[in-house]
Amino acid sequence: MKPMDLAKKLRREAAFDPAALDRGKAELMATIRQETESRRRPTIVPRLPYEDVGAALAFLERAFGFREVPAARGVRADGGIDYTMVEFGDGMIGLGAQGAHGAFSPKIAGTTTQYITVHVDDIDEHHRRALASGAEIVGRLHDHLREYRVYEALDPEGHRWRFLQWFR
Repeated sequence: MKPMDLAKKLRREAAFDPAALDRGKAELMATIRQETESRRRPTIVPRLPYEDVGAALAFLERAFGFREVPAARGVRADGGIDYTMVEFGDGMIGLGAQGAHGAFSPKIAGTTTQYITVHVDDIDEHHRRALASGAEIVGRLHDHLREYRVYEALDPEGHRWRFLQWFR
């Protein structure tokens, strides 16, 4: 229910039961917070170039658990995906056609130019999912200096992804 609708409902109920307003205040505030938080976006969004944005999107969702931001998708005249954005937790990454702004996929460039670190809640499950989805694991799953557990993988076009879980 939208905050305005909930406020109207609480006002109607309070006309008959003044305590209804106090009971509904927490629910109203939670609804407002949820609506506000869902609109927040990161201030910095890196964009990775891909030869095939659609295939990259499918792989990142399947293997690593990213979710596409539906409103961010741009489609070419031939129906292919030109660009989009994916979310993971409170982070976001853009995916775009290679060559835009002089950026190329490692598959074409012949080298990896960066790696992206993603913090996950369950590294072992995430690693299993990546393996089952065909991700190329290039850094084995291991504990690092008693601080965190980590592994590294390449997506089909050679972008390096580093996944880690902090020890609490």
